[in-house]
Amino acid sequence: MGRTLRIAAIGVVVVFAGLAVVFSSRFGRDPNLVESPLVGQPAPSFELPLLDGSGTAALTDFAGDIVVVNFFASWCPACRAEHDDLVSTAEAFADSGVSFVQIAYQDEPKDTIAFLDELGWSPATTYLIDEGSRAAIAFGLFGVPETFFIDEAGIVRGKIQGESNALILGQTIDAMRRGEDIGSQVVGEVQTRPEG
Repeated sequence: MGRTLRIAAIGVVVVFAGLAVVFSSRFGRDPNLVESPLVGQPAPSFELPLLDGSGTAALTDFAGDIVVVNFFASWCPACRAEHDDLVSTAEAFADSGVSFVQIAYQDEPKDTIAFLDELGWSPATTYLIDEGSRAAIAFGLFGVPETFFIDEAGIVRGKIQGESNALILGQTIDAMRRGEDIGSQVVGEVQTRPEG
């Protein structure tokens, strides 16, 4: 009987030790932080219609620039909140080898145009329509807003999930220029579809 109790006790200790390792490895980590598998990889190529209907634009059109790709929608409150910061940052970096591309996600073009008419268009930003969510799927989008940072060689260096601001955008671009690792940042919630 004594030997059976010792084996049972050792079994319980082993199980609890295993559970302790699993739980301790999870504590201190943000459960919302999901590393993008794209970081460190070539950016997915895309060629999408321009929102104004004047043709298409492809990622290759921005070769040699740092490219900031922001997915947004007119129905997304966080997209509305970050819009002024995207516009001001795009204009601040316009003549320094940084291109901003905003891709409308699961949004009717007329609604996206109304959104930009209300909040303002940036002459330093290229606005695209993601027909069939092809680009969103290629980038592994969780929801909007999400912003990806692509270096001059076409490699994804970082991602912001949630509402960004001018400070975060500017610091991320400057860090890329210094050759620092950006990785993924969660700064807020994303929305996957219109509420209603």
